[in-house]
Amino acid sequence: MTPPAGRPDAPTKHPGTQRSSGRLLAWKAWQATARAGLVTGVLTLWLGLAACSEPPLPPLTVGMNTWLGYDPLVLARDQQLIDTQQVKVVELSSSSETLRHFRNGLLDAAALTLDETLRLADEGFDLRVVAVLDTSTGADVVLADPAIQNLAQLHGAGIAVEGTSAGALMLERLLQAAGLEQTDVNVVNMESTLHLSALRSGRVSVVVSYEPMAGLLRAAGYKDIFDSRQMPGDIVDVLVVRASALQARSAQVDALLAGWQRGLLALQEHPEAAARLLAPGVEISPEDYLATLQKLTFYSAEQSLELLSGVPPVLAQDALRLVTTLQAAGMIKVAPDWGRLLAPEPALRLQARKGGA
Repeated sequence: MTPPAGRPDAPTKHPGTQRSSGRLLAWKAWQATARAGLVTGVLTLWLGLAACSEPPLPPLTVGMNTWLGYDPLVLARDQQLIDTQQVKVVELSSSSETLRHFRNGLLDAAALTLDETLRLADEGFDLRVVAVLDTSTGADVVLADPAIQNLAQLHGAGIAVEGTSAGALMLERLLQAAGLEQTDVNVVNMESTLHLSALRSGRVSVVVSYEPMAGLLRAAGYKDIFDSRQMPGDIVDVLVVRASALQARSAQVDALLAGWQRGLLALQEHPEAAARLLAPGVEISPEDYLATLQKLTFYSAEQSLELLSGVPPVLAQDALRLVTTLQAAGMIKVAPDWGRLLAPEPALRLQARKGGA
């Protein structure tokens, strides 16, 4: 029934229509309640599902300095040979910066020298070695002003060295070879990125360095006087992860190790192509890059697993001299618990997958 003109909201006087209007109002009220209930139910269901589903894990963050021995990881990242959803590869400017990032909790994993790893473990960091990467056979080097012709002339010299155990170890071996004590020289702790300016200013006349930075120092006229060929087995690189990451994020640790192995294979099978890709990042020529690779010995997956295995582990036996030196120099207090420190499980998992493929 049409309401009177001019009073669109006037009630009708027919009782049946009034009942119909009442039912309509009741129906609309029920619809509103039902819709509200439906929305509430859907929201509750969605929140319940969201609460039940685990948020995706962020990538495992692995850090390293510009040492060429770590470049298989860089190559794996740049050539999509590593799962970037699982692993984030971060390049840092120096060993000191890598150690700072690890100590401050910014890295889940890192490529480090074995002596740096032992020092972190001695400080109380709960970490695990999951791979042995390479050993230096001349790529760690001490360079000096051309006026210094032999080790005897180091007496009284200013020597720049990074404040890392790797740098301290090189310095210790250098002084042993020269028949000197630390009191016979002036040791200046500084990051490797500052070494060239320190040499040019005359603040120091000797630096403890490593490739590729050593190549830049040679190009500036400084000469090699000592290198890691004279300290075999002392400079070994390893891949470490936090124990908590190994336990809670084992699939990501496996992806990291698999990416390293693919990157290493690509570097070894196509060294010239890899050098063209990687050399600009460290500011040397591809030819110099290839020459530096000859000063490194990379370990295969099988060799790495062998070093991590055994009772006692092979790596522990090989590192006896290193541990003794670190303890004598006060860089670590106690010998490492090798059974706790070394974790061959990720390598064993990858080996099993390859065998089943």
